[in-house]
Amino acid sequence: MRKLHDAPFPVIDTDPIFGRVIRYMRLSDYAMGIALTAIGPGFMYWMEKYQSMGLSRKHLHRGMGFATVIGATVGFLSAYASSSSRFWGLSENAREIRMYREEYRRLKAEGKSMHGTSSLPLSVQRTAAGYSTGAFLNFDVMPWFNFVNHPFHGQSDGVIPEDEK
Repeated sequence: MRKLHDAPFPVIDTDPIFGRVIRYMRLSDYAMGIALTAIGPGFMYWMEKYQSMGLSRKHLHRGMGFATVIGATVGFLSAYASSSSRFWGLSENAREIRMYREEYRRLKAEGKSMHGTSSLPLSVQRTAAGYSTGAFLNFDVMPWFNFVNHPFHGQSDGVIPEDEK
């Protein structure tokens, strides 16, 4: 397998599926998402209270609702990117490696594949992997997630011990 990037920590998966990224999120990811969601409407409320523009309640609530939606989108994408960066080995990921190994053992005992099965042709799986690998690095341009099970995943040696493969 070719090396995609220099990572300071072991690479768990270069193209984790959406559900796995969500399941492996840490409390700090959720806290960041909630904080980013609250900043927009909180700032609008503060500005209206101390630097009033004389907006009616209806217009203020509509603006705060819009700010909440934008904040929730930014918060979710930031939390997702933070969790994905641990899969890529860009930040400390010992907890995720432990969870990945446990999930691997459980699925192996059940006779299932770690990356699931897909009814899509291999060429479509390869294309999907090409689009979604590293997509979290470009969320500012276009959010793109991996929803396709495929066999094209990069990983550092030792994430799954050789005796367990």
